[in-house]
Amino acid sequence: MDILCAKPADLLVGEPPKFESGKDSESIEQRRINEIVENNDMTQMLHEQTTGNGYRGDAFLKTYYTYRQDISEVPEAWRDEIRAKMKREVIIESVSAKFVFPEFAEGSKKRVKAYNIAWPEFVDVGKEERVFLNVERHVPGAILYERYRMHDKHVVTEYGDSAHVPVFTVGERVNTNRDQDAIFTGVPHLLVEHIPYKATDDEFFGISGVEKLESILAALNDRLTQIDYILWKHADPAMRGPQYGGDGSMKASGKYFPFTQDETTPEYLTWNAQLDSAFKEIDYLLGVIFQMSETPQWLFGTTMTEDRGGTGTSHTDGAAIKARFMPILSKVKRIRMYVDRAVRDALWKAQMLENEANEDVDGWEPYEPVYPTVTWSDGLPKNEKELAEIYSIRTGGKPTIDQHSAIKKQDDVDDEKARETIDRIVTDETREEESFASVQSIREEPIEGDDA
Repeated sequence: MDILCAKPADLLVGEPPKFESGKDSESIEQRRINEIVENNDMTQMLHEQTTGNGYRGDAFLKTYYTYRQDISEVPEAWRDEIRAKMKREVIIESVSAKFVFPEFAEGSKKRVKAYNIAWPEFVDVGKEERVFLNVERHVPGAILYERYRMHDKHVVTEYGDSAHVPVFTVGERVNTNRDQDAIFTGVPHLLVEHIPYKATDDEFFGISGVEKLESILAALNDRLTQIDYILWKHADPAMRGPQYGGDGSMKASGKYFPFTQDETTPEYLTWNAQLDSAFKEIDYLLGVIFQMSETPQWLFGTTMTEDRGGTGTSHTDGAAIKARFMPILSKVKRIRMYVDRAVRDALWKAQMLENEANEDVDGWEPYEPVYPTVTWSDGLPKNEKELAEIYSIRTGGKPTIDQHSAIKKQDDVDDEKARETIDRIVTDETREEESFASVQSIREEPIEGDDA
């Protein structure tokens, strides 16, 4: 399941998406979006989230404005000096789904009125360990912080000896030890985004790619265990032979059965364990797993089951490759639909948040937040020659791309890097032209005197 969860993430952000404001590359809106994306490593975070979402079913993004570095462990005498060298910024980060508890608007299973992010904290107090529940409550326009003392109740053992689950009761409210227990964000929206892996209209929480395969995975593990046991038994079979007198002339690590009087030929005792049938069932189970995961086996360059189906490398044109990979591409498009909405919402709210936080800060250049667009790639290799031929046919042989865009696309760089490359090209061309002109002028000079 590891590769089946990771492959959609590879196709989603293997080629980094482009985050655009719809305005000029030098505009403050585009520069702010670029900085927010860069500082928060959005592409890497989305890859990690999509991989984890494959077995969890849900992912959450949280946007807030603070110092990126936590200096709580710095000696108190140095904190003010270090904080003076730091600056606050917008942070967009992933939140573990097991700590998020949504509250829904009345009569709705989709519309959320508040997100509660709650996690336990274990604190050593001398010989005693105290447990507290920290609650970060997100409502439109504000974040509220609470802290509660938790008391032991009992340990649940119904899941077996290997899974003893401690259960606590939430007790009295205590001091949060924060400077402010309520923060006004100034943004009239919830600053938490939900990204389901797959969802239906009657349930808020998502459906993972693992839960529907649990019974098949259990059957596959049973077959593998049974085959391993059979092969282990065959590695040390029982023996039949003449009576063993105990003089050390015969040795056997397994069981030994002495002959009767009429038998003379020693032999190993083996049995037909129907291994072929077990391997055929493994092939069938693996095929069902790949099919239910909407993932062609040849996506990995080879196949495991007897039903080969090719390797996916015998087609060269883009249409054939996309047709072969249609199941996984459809799956990635479905995942992208949820990710795209959450990322765009998070970037839009991040712009509003930093404008609100820096409203009275000297030197801050305010701007109007824009709802961005994200350009995604399908992750499949592209036949550049084929695309160029198609463009040429559609335009009647006319140029379809400028030099700036060609460098930006070919080298996968932003506008600034592309502009630097063009400036260097122009510089080289100018130097070559000047050198050529100098040589020509020397050749055209009249030759006189002895040199003639």
